[in-house]
Amino acid sequence: MLSALSAVKTAAVRGCGPVSMVAARLKHTLPDLPYDYGALEPFISADIMKLHHSKHHATYVNNLNIAEEKLAEAQAKDDASAIVALGPAIRFNAGGHINHTIFWQNMAPNGGGEPSGDLMDAIKRDFGTFENMKKKLSATTVGVQGSGWGWLGYNKDASRLEITTCPNQDPLHATTGLIPLFGIDVWEHAYYLQYKNVRPDYVNAIWNVANWVDITQRFEHAKGK
Repeated sequence: MLSALSAVKTAAVRGCGPVSMVAARLKHTLPDLPYDYGALEPFISADIMKLHHSKHHATYVNNLNIAEEKLAEAQAKDDASAIVALGPAIRFNAGGHINHTIFWQNMAPNGGGEPSGDLMDAIKRDFGTFENMKKKLSATTVGVQGSGWGWLGYNKDASRLEITTCPNQDPLHATTGLIPLFGIDVWEHAYYLQYKNVRPDYVNAIWNVANWVDITQRFEHAKGK
């Protein structure tokens, strides 16, 4: 981010026009998965992971870059109408990029089981038991109408864990203020090839690959440690 800002500032100092400044912007890139496409089998198939990551996530990244380029051009022209019109595309594609980047890290080949330490203590404090939290997050996620996400998030103001959902690709923190810890994608492209229209089976399977190391790290960071 600093390098991108420096490039833009340098272009401005040298008297470069808006097009040069837009070109200097650092583009978003598709992150590598921390495991092979088939590493989450039998719970999530290699075909789903390859399609989900290399096609769907990649599309969000590409469309976000395009939208941001158009935004920079509109800002350079002081075109307020164009700036407003680009809002939905940026929200949708940036959300898709943010959500999926978390999602890949939230899963691991040797995942599953239960967390420990401070996170488990917080789960018991806020939900009674781990099983209660699991059932509530699963039911809430399965109940998403259409496409969206189920989330275990951290409310920093109230110092507590909360469960909620977001429609479409709305990013949790930007739209609710909750810090994302564990997200479950229930867009059909995340499961249909394997689970067809039986969303509950897919949601139940996700728990077998839940990466509690990553989720715990997010929890600790959210608390400010």
